[in-house]
Amino acid sequence: YSLGAGDQCIRYPAFYPLFLTLSAGLTGVMLTGDLFNIFVFSELLVISGAGLTAMADDHFGVEAAYKYFYMSLVAGVLLLLAAGSLYAAYGTLNLADLAQRIAADSGSAPLLPAAAALLTAFFMVKSAVVPFHFWQPDFHTAAPTPVSAMLSSVVVKVGVYGFLRMTTLLLPEGVFPLRPLLIALGAFGVLFGGFTALGTHNAKRMLAYSTLAQIGYILVAIGWGSPLALTAALVFTVNHSLVKAAMLMVAGAVASRASPKSAAFTALAGVGKASPFAGGLFMLGGLALAGIPPTNGFVSKLLVFQSGLTLEQYAAVALIGAGGILTLLYVIRAFQLIWWAPLPEGHKAKAKGDHLIAPALLIALCLLLGLWAEPLVRLATGVSEWLLTPGAYIAAVLGG
Repeated sequence: YSLGAGDQCIRYPAFYPLFLTLSAGLTGVMLTGDLFNIFVFSELLVISGAGLTAMADDHFGVEAAYKYFYMSLVAGVLLLLAAGSLYAAYGTLNLADLAQRIAADSGSAPLLPAAAALLTAFFMVKSAVVPFHFWQPDFHTAAPTPVSAMLSSVVVKVGVYGFLRMTTLLLPEGVFPLRPLLIALGAFGVLFGGFTALGTHNAKRMLAYSTLAQIGYILVAIGWGSPLALTAALVFTVNHSLVKAAMLMVAGAVASRASPKSAAFTALAGVGKASPFAGGLFMLGGLALAGIPPTNGFVSKLLVFQSGLTLEQYAAVALIGAGGILTLLYVIRAFQLIWWAPLPEGHKAKAKGDHLIAPALLIALCLLLGLWAEPLVRLATGVSEWLLTPGAYIAAVLGG
């Protein structure tokens, strides 16, 4: 998408090095087996993400970068305090060794609950979980489109990864009430994200609030914690990454044809008429967000609902089910404003804008994984079984 975008900041010499640093930090967080290294790689994410947003063409980019940087600075302090507490209690920060030692003393160390609370707060900031979300809408609205697509679809999954590790590896049952907390905040986030997305004034901001809702589904599934629920969480994580990146790219491409360039609905009114192909991509992506077949979003939500009904969590299933209705409402509202509303008098859409190759490929993947979901579901099932047998991971790292 960056190669076909018209943003001036993408031509800066620092853009691609910072973008690659962002990718390296994200990869490092997922691959490392050490808690302090998670801090190091997450700081790479913060520095590169803040730099990429500060250089945005949008004049609010610097403000959004400051918010993200200082909020992440507070989160980094929380992670350092958690790491210090765990090291003082157990003498190690290796995740496998730490899990083994916590299990050996049944989580009786006095500092463990405090460390768990600090880790929870850190990962909630990283995933913009309500009520730790307030930096995220401004950040994604002002960031360059390829950056906001990466951050809102993939980087927010750092917190999801952290909660998977905490619930399946680090924390024994009864040490810290993380699972009920994830269910409560996830269900609230689905409704809060849906209502705020419905009332916002900017297409990219709407999709940023939509991320709060979609992350809520994943948190609820992690909180349920059954093999089927973890499979649903993993499938949802992958599918949301594809859908949300595509939706933000389409919104950015349409905004690039507005005069002046802006993702505000007042500037986008009627602009989509010049690009019906973008409208088709946006509607397909919106159907995936809402969980309508034959898209991959339908598979994600079906698995989540199945896992909840299997566990007889009827109230939570009803709450998150309402989120799908809200998703349809704000997607249809945005589609009507951008593609059906008449162009205001004196306004004219630009002849060219950002290229649509990248979002088209992503939407094609969304349809493919909706029509042929079995490989992804099978892979996620195997991973969830592995997550629920932490002894295999501990043995792989420490031997024995």
